[in-house]
Amino acid sequence: MAHNSDGDLEEHSTELYQEAAFEAFMCPLTKQVMQDPVTIETGQTFEREAILKWFRECRDNGRKPTCPLTQRELRSTDITPSIALRNVIDEWRSRNDEKELEKACTALCVHPESGEEDTLHALAYISQICQRSSAKKNLVRNQGIIPALANMLKSSSRRVRLKSLQVLRAVVEDNDQNKEELGKGDTVRTIIKFLSNEHIQERELAVSLLYELSEYEPVCERIGAVYGAILLLVGMGSSKSENMMAVDKAEKTLKNLEKYDTNIKQMAENGRLQPLLTKLLEGGPEVQVTMAEYLGELALANDVKVVVAEQVGALLVSIIKTGGLPAREATLKALREMSSNESSAKILLQAGILPPLVKDLFSVGASSHFPMRLKEVSATILANLVASGASFRSIPLDDAGRQTLLSEDVVHSLLHLISNTGPAVECKLLNVLVGLTSSPDTTPDVVSAIKSSGATISLIQFLEAAHKEIRVESLKLLRNVSPYMGAELGDALGGHLSSLLRVISDGGGGGVTEEQAAAVGLLGDLPERDSKLTRQLFELGAFGMLSTKLAELRRGAIRGNRYTTPLTDGMVKVMYRLTCALQEAPEYVEFAREAALAPLFVELLQVNGQDTVQLYSAMALEKLSLETRNLTTIPEPPPPAASGFLSCACLFGGTSSTAAATAARQAGVCRVHGGFCSLRESFCLAEGGAGGKAVERLVACLDHLNPDVVEAALAALSTLVGDGVDAAEGVVVLGEAEGLRPVVDILVENRTEALRRRAVWVVERILRVEDIAKEVAVDQTVASALVEAYRNGDPRTRHTAERALRHLDRIPNFSSAFHAQARPRP
Repeated sequence: MAHNSDGDLEEHSTELYQEAAFEAFMCPLTKQVMQDPVTIETGQTFEREAILKWFRECRDNGRKPTCPLTQRELRSTDITPSIALRNVIDEWRSRNDEKELEKACTALCVHPESGEEDTLHALAYISQICQRSSAKKNLVRNQGIIPALANMLKSSSRRVRLKSLQVLRAVVEDNDQNKEELGKGDTVRTIIKFLSNEHIQERELAVSLLYELSEYEPVCERIGAVYGAILLLVGMGSSKSENMMAVDKAEKTLKNLEKYDTNIKQMAENGRLQPLLTKLLEGGPEVQVTMAEYLGELALANDVKVVVAEQVGALLVSIIKTGGLPAREATLKALREMSSNESSAKILLQAGILPPLVKDLFSVGASSHFPMRLKEVSATILANLVASGASFRSIPLDDAGRQTLLSEDVVHSLLHLISNTGPAVECKLLNVLVGLTSSPDTTPDVVSAIKSSGATISLIQFLEAAHKEIRVESLKLLRNVSPYMGAELGDALGGHLSSLLRVISDGGGGGVTEEQAAAVGLLGDLPERDSKLTRQLFELGAFGMLSTKLAELRRGAIRGNRYTTPLTDGMVKVMYRLTCALQEAPEYVEFAREAALAPLFVELLQVNGQDTVQLYSAMALEKLSLETRNLTTIPEPPPPAASGFLSCACLFGGTSSTAAATAARQAGVCRVHGGFCSLRESFCLAEGGAGGKAVERLVACLDHLNPDVVEAALAALSTLVGDGVDAAEGVVVLGEAEGLRPVVDILVENRTEALRRRAVWVVERILRVEDIAKEVAVDQTVASALVEAYRNGDPRTRHTAERALRHLDRIPNFSSAFHAQARPRP
C-alpha cells in the first residue's frame, strides 16, 4: 500500500523481491504456492482447502469424485498430508522471506529521495509478510528492520510517513517483543508528535499505533512520560472534529495510561479529572493519600471545584475526621483549593467540614499531634468557608448544637489563637474575623466577643505588624467593627495614628496600595464628632497631607488602580471631619482657607460614579457655608439710596434685580451675606469660586440617582436661604443657577422622607418671594405635594408645609383676624 497524489492508500506490488517458486510448490487448482499440501489417491498433490472444495462441488453436482488433473474417478476422498513437501516449501519461503527482508531493509536504510517508490514497495512487502503469521513479525524484529521503520517516520515524504505508521502498527500488533523494540529511543516521542500534525490521516494512524503500544505496560509508561503526550491525547479524545475512530483510540489509550498514578495526575492537570476522582473514591488508604496530594496541587476552575466537592467532598471530610496525619495533611491541602469557591465551599459545609476543622484548629499541646503548618492550612480553609456567605449561625460545631462559629467562647478562642500563633496563621484568622464582620447580621456577635475579651488593644497592635498582609487584614477588621465601637477605637488608636498616616502618605511609586486604602478607610469611618481624634489628626498634619494627596490624584500624579476609588472615598471622609469642627478652633478655619478646601470640595462634586465622594463633598460644603456669615467682612453702610430695591427670581430660571443690587455686586459685596466674600476665604457658595460654578454643581447633584447625595446637595444649597442671610437674594442665586425647578421636583417626587422634609423647608423659603409664590400657586402638583407633607409628615414637616401653603393662599391666615379680635375696644 502507498499514497496516491490525493493522499489515499494504494496497493504496491511486491514482485520486486519475489523469487520464482518450483513448479512442485504450486497447487494445480489455485496456481499459488501451497500452504498445506495434501496427496489424493492418484498421487497428485493439491492445497488442502482447494481439493476439499473440489470434492464438495463433485458431490453437489451429483458426480462421483474425480482427480482434477487425470479426471479419473476416485474410490476414496481420503487425503494424506504431504509433510515433506510442506517442510520444503516452508524452508523455501523462509529463505525467500529473509532474502526479501534483507532487500527491504536495504531499501529502507539507504532511502534516497529519488528512491521513494522503492521505499514504498519495501514497506508494502513488510506489511504483507507481517499479516501472514506472528512468526513473520518476529523475523522482522530479528532482521533489525524495526529501527529502520521507525526512522521512516522522519521522512520528508508524507506518503512514506503514512505507510510507515501503518506498517509499524501491523508489526507491533499482538507482539509485545516488537512493541518493546519500537519503544526504545525517541520513537515514542516521534509518534506522539504526529498527534499535533495538521494532516488528519497522520493523526489517525499515529493514535492507532499509540493505542497498540499502550497495550504493553512498559511502553505505556513511556508514553505518559513524554511531555505533552497526555494533553494531546486528552484534546483528541474530547475533540468534536476528529474521526470517531481516532477519538475512540485516543480514549482507549488514555484508559491504558490510567494504570500509572503519574499519568492520572497529568490527566487531571489537563482537565481529565475523573480518573483521579475515581481512584480517590475506590482506592485503598495509600492510594487515597496520593490522589489527595495530587488534588491539592491542582489549580481548578470554579465549576470544576463544584464537581469535585460534589463527588469527593464527603470522603475528604471523613478523612480529616478519622485519618492519620499524612492523610489529613494531603486532604486539607485538597480542601484548601476546593473551598476557595463559594458554591463548592457551601457543599463542603453541608458535608460537615466545619466541626473537625475548628477542632483541629483549636487543638493545643503535644497531645494534639497537629502541627502548626496544618493549622495554617486549616485557617485558610476556614477563611474560605466564611467568605462563602453561608449562615454560620445555623451550623453547629458540636453534637448538641449549642455552639456555632459565632458563639462568644468560639470567637474568644479565635482571638486567643490570633495572639499566640505565627504570622501566617494570624493573617488567615484575622481574615476569618473579617469575613464574619462583613455582614450586619453577624458583626454584633463578634463585636460583643471582642469587647468581652478585651481584645481591642491586641487587634489594634497588629497595625504595627511586620507583615503587610497582617496589617491589611487588621485594618479591614477594624473598619468592619468601627460602626459598633467607633468611640472605643478612636481612643485606642491614638498612639497608632502616626503609623497609619505614614502608610497613607507613602508614595511607593507603584500606585495606590490596598493597605493605604484600608488605612484611610478606617480613619474615615471613625466618628467625625470625636473632637479629640480630630485634634490629634490635625496636630499630626493629616489634613494637610490628605488635601495634597487628593490634589495629586485629581491631576493624575498618582497612578490609578482598583484601590484608587476607596482611597479617594476615605480621604474625602477624613477631610469632612475637619469641617465638622470649624467652630471648635480658629486654626481649623485658617487651615481650610490655606488648603482651599471649599474649592477642592466644589471640584470633587464632579467626580461621577463615586457617590461617597460627592456625598461627603456636598456635606462638607454645607458645613463650610454655614461658617460664611461668621467670616464675611461687613463694609461700611452705603449712603441712603434714592429708592429701595427688590430682587425676584423666576421659577424656571432668570432673575431681575434693581440697579442698587447691581451696584452692590459691582462693589464686590455679597448680596446673600452682605459683606466681602469669596469661596476660598469665607467659603461663600454664592460667590461661586471655581469659575463661579459652586451653586451650579450642587444643583447638578439634585438630579443624582442616590437620594443621599441629593439630600446633601440640597442641604448645602439651603444655607443660602436660611436664617442669618438675605434669603430672598439666596433664592435669586438659586434661580440664576436654574435650581428652583429641581428643588420643587424633589418635593413632588417624594423619594424619601428625609428628602421630603428637606425639600419642604427649602420650598417654604423660596415661596416667601411673592412673585414666585404667585407662579407656583397655579401649579397643582406643588400644592398637592405640600398638602401630602402637611397630612403625613412629622410635626416639624407639617408645620413647615403649613407655612408654605399659606404662602400659596391654600390656608387662610387666621392670625391677623385673631389679633384684631383680641384688641381692646376704644
